[in-house]
Amino acid sequence: MTKFTDIKGFVFDLDGVITDTSVFHSQAWRQVAEKVGVQWDDQLADALKGISRMDSLNLILKHGHRENDFSAAEKQALATEKNTHYLELVDQMTPANLLPGIKDFLTSLQTAGYQLSLASASKNSARVLAKLGLSAVFTKAVDPTTLTHGKPDPEIFRRGAELLNLDPAQCIGVEDAAAGIQSINGAGETSIGIGDPQVLAAADINFKDTAELTLANIKARMA
Repeated sequence: MTKFTDIKGFVFDLDGVITDTSVFHSQAWRQVAEKVGVQWDDQLADALKGISRMDSLNLILKHGHRENDFSAAEKQALATEKNTHYLELVDQMTPANLLPGIKDFLTSLQTAGYQLSLASASKNSARVLAKLGLSAVFTKAVDPTTLTHGKPDPEIFRRGAELLNLDPAQCIGVEDAAAGIQSINGAGETSIGIGDPQVLAAADINFKDTAELTLANIKARMA
């Protein structure tokens, strides 16, 4: 594993790491699923974590054996409807929606001189960051519309390192989804998984929640 002293930058996922918009995504996707007559369950909700909007919709339709029942235009309309509802929920967010310990952790990274970038599949990440008061912290963010492949492909985390002009080996990627951990590992970065260590078993370092995310704890795991 890379030495802690070699680390110069951190590349963050957004949902489930900095804030929990997954609950909003679930609410909005559930509304779509019920509209098209697909049974919503926890397994489906988990499967949608960290993947793009159209991939999420296709998963929902496949879950209900309805993948061939909609034209491309109809699917686009459903995805747009989901996003409109999601943004209504996002617009109610404030800095109070930051996950435990994240504000202090980001401040400690900036104070220590680490570079930061965002690697989120969400096309709404700039809006979310603004609501959380973090626009000035994440001035460098991967534009998901420019990507050829979504997570678990390593492209998004590789791009996150490029934005910082760093080698991936000099970066730590932080994720809460298995697809994201796969993406970080594939990019050649050190991976931190936030959540169930069994689900995120491929991560180099595991923390059960964001409150454990401190430089001291990371250093202890990498020493």
